[in-house]
Amino acid sequence: MRAFFAVVILCAASALSPVSARAEDPIDTTRTMIEEQIKAFLKDDAETAYSFAAPGIKAMYPDKNLFFAMVKKSYEPVYHPGNYAFGRSRSIDDGALIYHEVLISGRDGKDWTAIYQIMRQPDGSYRINGVQIVPDADSKGI
Repeated sequence: MRAFFAVVILCAASALSPVSARAEDPIDTTRTMIEEQIKAFLKDDAETAYSFAAPGIKAMYPDKNLFFAMVKKSYEPVYHPGNYAFGRSRSIDDGALIYHEVLISGRDGKDWTAIYQIMRQPDGSYRINGVQIVPDADSKGI
């Protein structure tokens, strides 16, 4: 009888451990973070948008308002995109560094590609470490 209970307990423990031990996919986690930051930009919510910035970005822009002004001036397609969709993603060093390609149609009708660099922090969280935007070639339509 004791052996039966031991087997039941082991089975229950092994059934629970994969669920609790399984970490979220860093690609999905960071994609959601980018979406949340874009939503914050669209609402002019500087505090939330700034919360996704990595420590290095916060060192360059130690105030959410300075950060927000920089984004408005230099990253208009990211600040207020018309439409956007995720392209390719790449995880390096087991998720320590992640790149996301975000395809953006600006409100002015121009197309852009934003390459997000996201770094895992010492506490395991992710923060946006930089964004490079480049204009796409003119679309020829469908």
